[in-house]
Amino acid sequence: MTRTLPQLLREYLDKRKIHKNRLVTKDGHCNIAYGGVKQSQTFIYFLDFWTTLMEMRWRFVIFLFGASFVFGWFIFGLLWYWAAFANGDLTWQNPPAGHKPCVENLFDMKGAFLQSIETQMSIGYGYRLITPFCPSALTIFTVQCVFGTVIICFWCGVIMTKVARGKKRARTIRFSKMAVISSKKGSLCLQIRVANMRKSLMVGSQIYGKLLKTTVTPEGETIIMDQIKIDFIVDAGKDNLFFVCPLTLYHIIDESSPFFQMTVDTLHQQEFELVVFLDGTDESTSSSCQVRTSYLPKEIMWGYEFLPMISRSKEGKYVIDFSNFTRVLPVDTAPCASQMAKSPDDFPHYDTPTDGDRFQDKEVKGQSSATYL
Repeated sequence: MTRTLPQLLREYLDKRKIHKNRLVTKDGHCNIAYGGVKQSQTFIYFLDFWTTLMEMRWRFVIFLFGASFVFGWFIFGLLWYWAAFANGDLTWQNPPAGHKPCVENLFDMKGAFLQSIETQMSIGYGYRLITPFCPSALTIFTVQCVFGTVIICFWCGVIMTKVARGKKRARTIRFSKMAVISSKKGSLCLQIRVANMRKSLMVGSQIYGKLLKTTVTPEGETIIMDQIKIDFIVDAGKDNLFFVCPLTLYHIIDESSPFFQMTVDTLHQQEFELVVFLDGTDESTSSSCQVRTSYLPKEIMWGYEFLPMISRSKEGKYVIDFSNFTRVLPVDTAPCASQMAKSPDDFPHYDTPTDGDRFQDKEVKGQSSATYL
């Protein structure tokens, strides 16, 4: 059915409200505003100028790159003009016959600017040529050569560091937009799917989560952003994941879990934000990175499970079908965790069915009740 304009506008405003109210966006950015800072915000940025450059957008970096060179050429152009003026080389000074200039054929500010560019960029002298008769010109020449080398090295470091940042690698790690809750091996589990979109592995990967909510202590103190630790596991544990294929992460909802008192009817009435972190090191560049995402109560589906993604071809190759990455299937699930509470020690971690255990000789077909998230 075609949606009307008011419905589309209402959906857009709801998405904007959800985006503004969450601490961590789906792509990992933090919505935080700093107030009451004693020092000027601009002054703080200049105190850590290197980090400021790393966080700048490319268009501003390129602008500063070009502006630093033009500004440097202009300042040293003024110095070359001053040296020519002090030696009486300029046209309006009417130098006498046989006059020995500091720079041959430097008669005005335009020539001084071109002399500055030729010196700093080492493109070779042609029409203008420095002479050994002015100590001031030799000093300017030496200082500008050193300055040019330093500024070129600096900007090379900035550009190489920005290109090789782990933040770019983090964009190739993808989390499922929705989380699901279903039963696994006699326990109720919150499940999230994560995939590495590149063939290069993330070495030493670790997954963990934080549940952010407002709580009131027995003493009456209100904690706006109380952080509760959330542990995730796969079949091989929670540390040093073998991140060669998409993984389904499990959080066991037991008595120690903050989700234990929630039910299928009260889940979406809660006010919390589940932030999930993945830390790892890219084996190609050895750069460490952190990937973040978050889930609100509306983004957790009770009574669903993810479809398997891995199959085997006739040639025996393992094939990952990313079309099933966001597909879920409704399953019979208890309405609350208290009906199937179980000790964490009784949970068979090594038998937890993850995507790695669901290798099949044929792709999953006929899932008419599967849903795209």
